[in-house]
Amino acid sequence: MRSCYAGQLTAERLDQVVKLYGWVHRRRDHGGVIFIDLRDREGLAQVVCDPDRAEVFGIAERIRNEYCVRVTGKVRRRPEGTVNANLASGEVEVLCESLEILNASVTPPFQLDDENLSETTRLTHRVLDLRRPQMQHNLMLRYRVAMEVRRYLDSLGFVDIETPMLTKSTPEGARDYLVPSRVNAGEFFALPQSPQLFKQLLMVAGFDRYYQITKCFRDEDLRADRQPEFTQIDCETSFLSETEIREIFEQMIRTVFRNAIGVDLPQPFPSMTHVDAMRLYGSDKPDLRVSLEFTELTDAMKDVEFKVFSGPANAEGGRVVGLRVPGGGEMTRSEIDAHTQFVGIYGARGLAYIKVNDPSRGREGLQSPIVKNLHDAAIAAVLERTGAQAGDLVFFGADKAKVVNDAIGALRNRIGHSEFARKSGLFDAGWKPLWVVDFPMFEYDEGDERWVANHHPFTAPKDGHEDYLRTDPGQCLAKAYDMVLNGWEIGGGSVRIHREEVQSKVFRALKIGPEEARAKFGFLLDALQYGAPPHGGIAFGLDRIVTMMTGAESIRDVIAFPKTQRAQCLLTEAPSAVDEKQLRELHIRLRASEAARTG
Repeated sequence: MRSCYAGQLTAERLDQVVKLYGWVHRRRDHGGVIFIDLRDREGLAQVVCDPDRAEVFGIAERIRNEYCVRVTGKVRRRPEGTVNANLASGEVEVLCESLEILNASVTPPFQLDDENLSETTRLTHRVLDLRRPQMQHNLMLRYRVAMEVRRYLDSLGFVDIETPMLTKSTPEGARDYLVPSRVNAGEFFALPQSPQLFKQLLMVAGFDRYYQITKCFRDEDLRADRQPEFTQIDCETSFLSETEIREIFEQMIRTVFRNAIGVDLPQPFPSMTHVDAMRLYGSDKPDLRVSLEFTELTDAMKDVEFKVFSGPANAEGGRVVGLRVPGGGEMTRSEIDAHTQFVGIYGARGLAYIKVNDPSRGREGLQSPIVKNLHDAAIAAVLERTGAQAGDLVFFGADKAKVVNDAIGALRNRIGHSEFARKSGLFDAGWKPLWVVDFPMFEYDEGDERWVANHHPFTAPKDGHEDYLRTDPGQCLAKAYDMVLNGWEIGGGSVRIHREEVQSKVFRALKIGPEEARAKFGFLLDALQYGAPPHGGIAFGLDRIVTMMTGAESIRDVIAFPKTQRAQCLLTEAPSAVDEKQLRELHIRLRASEAARTG
């Protein structure tokens, strides 16, 4: 058994004989003395192999990087001038008395300290990638975060209960991953997108405080913060109000950040309505580190000659906003053109702007090709509402509200995270949490010409809003809440519907008829009739939280064996074709084109 981990070796063990296990991170031959940097999950320790011990020295001459070895030796202080303050073990070294090669290694495909590896290389050789200190740190932090969550919830009486991985397909939102049943020919299980229905059933069953750190599955297009399988901290509780639920889980996140990474988050977290978030930032997950805000100009542009503004201002669902950038007047034309090209990704057809040279002179103090198309009242509204000063730049978004929100919201983040913003004080580094509340219950799907659930169809309407379910679903607000941190949604939840008659009203608003509701959710509707308690909960993305804590660019850096953006595992080469016998057992036949493609 090891005496301690290499990375935990300190001066407290001076003159002790220790036994260490690990991998050769680096071998250095310094004029007859061989130094080995021994690495394990906790860090590095320096091992000295002296030629006076011929057997040890002979073995040390043979070892290479990534050999797995056992070291026994005496701990001593490093010579003066060789202390490494960057290592926990940097004051000491081990004079090797016994060295054993437990397993040799072929030459690795890359150096573990290479910081310029492609993601393809890293994911193909994931086992070696995981040996790198940064990845070891990431996964160890993930473990500590999960343990802090468990300790906190356990202290409040939450019970960890597993829910099924093979369940019923109830398509709502993302596509399900389907699993064919061999025993029940032609029928399929679905992998859960979340344990939503089961945790509600557990509330009806009387387990009033439930949690689970569990895998969820969604067959959707991927990006940096999404994976086909992801880990959710899933929580549900009974007999608590929306405010009480938020208080419990706000304190959980505050506790996890303090204990896992030594960060004290604000207390309490600020909250903002969904309406205000969209009005000020065009996003329901605004990054509050960026001080830039939208200025509403729709009403001021209704009668201007500039059709680019007046068209959306007068159209149903249109919007015109300004985004004032203090000191932005120093931006070059090429920088503005780059921003114009950027917002095009989000559907914007252009990016109008005004440089403010001297606001006291009105239109004469402004520089922009659009000024001549705006009357004095519109120009006065822009200057007054934005508060623009000399040297500022005002960008404009004018289109359907969704396009404006997406495009100018993304532009706000792009500028706010730039070096210019950091120098200008427009970006406040740190941790900025936020509750976004009072979400719309529904969104209108113009393609299907029907209302769809904004979160999921089991979210309760605000008190007094139940009548809107029948008369005007667009006015109905939900008892829903999202926790946002630095522009990332890290958790979301709601108070649930606990009465069957209200759930049926929601289904009717969604144009889910009685037969469809019975086929998809009959087990839930039945359960709600047996004295279901008031209940609600929240789910947090464990992957996202740890990604933010580590400062990683992608959640793939905090998952041991992730998939690529094409939902492939380069390590195991999954997904892969299966043989005809397996398909026959599952009662599946591939189309000719699919069979040819899969070989």
